[in-house]
Amino acid sequence: MTLSTADVPIKVENAPIVGESSIHTLDDLKRRRPNEVAFMLAKLTLEKYFRQDGELRTDRPKEHTFDREVKLWLFPQMLGIVKRWLAECVTLKDNTFPQLLLLIEFAHDAADRIYRAIVASTDGTAALKPILRPYDKVGSTRYVDFDTVRAVFATREDKCHISHVVADTDSWEQKMAEALEDMTEVIHYVKNHNLGFSIPYTLNGEEHQYTPDFVARIDDSHRPVDLLNLIVEVTGREKKDKAAKVATARTLWVPAVNNHCGFGRWAFIEVPDPWDAQNLIRAFLARAQAVSTKEMVHG
Repeated sequence: MTLSTADVPIKVENAPIVGESSIHTLDDLKRRRPNEVAFMLAKLTLEKYFRQDGELRTDRPKEHTFDREVKLWLFPQMLGIVKRWLAECVTLKDNTFPQLLLLIEFAHDAADRIYRAIVASTDGTAALKPILRPYDKVGSTRYVDFDTVRAVFATREDKCHISHVVADTDSWEQKMAEALEDMTEVIHYVKNHNLGFSIPYTLNGEEHQYTPDFVARIDDSHRPVDLLNLIVEVTGREKKDKAAKVATARTLWVPAVNNHCGFGRWAFIEVPDPWDAQNLIRAFLARAQAVSTKEMVHG
């Protein structure tokens, strides 16, 4: 996580038309003890993600107080994790300081990142489980029907159930679709437009919905009835929300759905260059196969 004055100014000059100018700083915040930052982030992370009722706290109260559903006994361990995260994962730019994490927006962002780091470090466990919708648990391309004025790319009938790929840019989605169609490993694919498939994520403590670009069903040398569902995200310019979307999909959504064992196998890949998509996807599949083979040998 990077803190800089691009996110919040730490020094502001108030220069009115009439009267003297004045300088306002966040020096009072800077004088807060570093341990206060660690304690508050540990509390917030526990309150949001480590609850006995299994619910996710998405509200943003001005004061953070424990309730009976919080797993209080995890606080010492969480505090150690937070202190290590602050030391290793926070970058300070433009004379910023860690106490900025006491501001509610940064605090929620930090808590989300800490939780994703914890989940990412516990590979091989089945702790994550998906929270399914009470209805429409399984989506389909069968009834997709819509009109659009955007540019489109005509698909092959043997590769895609939907007649056209709707493009968001001049060439990226079109090239990605073409790359998927030319791969023999790809049995089917679809552009995720008007399918209703989205992944919930939080940014600065607020809930959002992330809509991935493509979903491809891939033959990765498993049984023909056990195809890999690969979520493909075509990455453009780096944005703060993009990082949160990708991290949530990769470290939370995919492991949770795979742990459920009722919706097939899923994986996630970020493609920064559609013109190199085939090489990137094949390299990803090769690494995944190598990891699977190693686990079988040592299992």
